[in-house]
Parts: sequence; C-alpha cells; structure tokens
Amino acid sequence: MELWGRLRQFVQAGNPWVQLRVLLLLGLGWLLSPMCWWNDLVFNLPLAYGVGWLVKQIHPQWFAGGLIAGYWLSNVVGIVLMQTSALEVFHDPDQPQASLRRELLWGLATSSVYTVVVYVLIHWGVIHTPIPDLA
Repeated sequence: MELWGRLRQFVQAGNPWVQLRVLLLLGLGWLLSPMCWWNDLVFNLPLAYGVGWLVKQIHPQWFAGGLIAGYWLSNVVGIVLMQTSALEVFHDPDQPQASLRRELLWGLATSSVYTVVVYVLIHWGVIHTPIPDLA
C-alpha cells in the first residue's frame, strides 16, 4: 500500500486521541529532526545554546561541549519521535513488527553522524558560526 494510503487509513480508523498523539509527536519529531531544513535556526540551535548555557553554569569551559551535546540530543529526540510515530502509523498488520530497539539504535546512529558532520564542517570553516567557543 502506498504511503498516503497508509496515512489516510490511519486517520480514518482508530481512536482519535491516539491519532492526535501520534501525529503531534510525528510533527514535533520532524521539527526537531535534521529532515526539516529550517529547524536548526528556530528550534535546535536555541535548545542547544540553552543546554550549553546550563552546562556553562556548572563549569565555564564546558559551553562548547554542552552546545554540541544539546544539538545532538535535539536531533536524536526528533528522529526518535519521528520513528516511533511513523512505526505506529505505517505498520502493516500483515508484516511482522519491526524491532523497536533496532529502529531506535539506527536513529541514534544517523543523528550522531549528522551532528559529527556539522561539527567537522564548522571546525574546518565550511560553515561559519557566531559562537567563538565552538569555532
């Protein structure tokens, strides 16, 4: 069955509260994930800066590490939210259930690679950042 057909089937059948929860988590996950091209400026970098600022309160020299960890976590949370929601929406009852652990580990790996690539691009000067501690 095609993608839109599966989504239409999910929306037409079932508990509306479950549907609302799943679709809201899917949307929130998309906004936090690397799949959304403008999310870094609006969501991920402010969240990462907030984590970096909190970590800086503990130890002033840990700002860059906190910023990177916050950015990584925001991407991981986004991918995990998208994956768990999508598994519920697009699960084919005729097929065996996908391993949730495997899917979550795949999301963790892909978002980690994405974060490392962004950090390397900043470090090499390909992407410029106004934050001097990170560059």
